[in-house]
Amino acid sequence: MRITTVDIPGVLVIEPKIFQDSRGLFVETYHAQRYTEAGIAQQFVQDNYSRSVRGTLRGLHFQEPHAQGKLVMAVEGAVYDVVVDIRKGSPSFGKWYGVELSAENMRQIYVPPGCAHGFCVVTDQAAFLYKCTDFYSLKDERGILWSDPALGIMWPMSDPLLSLKDQTNPTLAQIGNELPPYEPVPARRDG
Repeated sequence: MRITTVDIPGVLVIEPKIFQDSRGLFVETYHAQRYTEAGIAQQFVQDNYSRSVRGTLRGLHFQEPHAQGKLVMAVEGAVYDVVVDIRKGSPSFGKWYGVELSAENMRQIYVPPGCAHGFCVVTDQAAFLYKCTDFYSLKDERGILWSDPALGIMWPMSDPLLSLKDQTNPTLAQIGNELPPYEPVPARRDG
């Protein structure tokens, strides 16, 4: 397994070993001890699955309070996945990171608690899995407008399919005091 850090503290890109032969493939998608050693020490309490058609954009979502850390991956098709640091006091506040996750590359991203997350589907359809460190809470659910000009996210599409909720999310500047606090994460080496 290869772990890469990015410019947002706590965000990890995980590239698991893929064992492939004429029968198919095998990938270990989670191993508590190895992931803890990599810097993901929180316990996961809920798994979610979604399937979406090409052009669907889900996000940018977060919870406050009861922030969720998420370990995400595509198991069918491909998505462009985005993490935005919205933690008050973070050295990378307002920065975003995006990467393609696909059933072919089996890449994962760990989204630390307090960051907003979203993805858009770039294949005919995609199935998406995510493990969460806290339970979903409807009353704590929040969102940021996917096209917030202040963030400048370079999505691979300009007219996505959106839920009504995601069409009407506020910008980051409009959210104000409803943002999660930054809690420094221990430094780790890429490996």
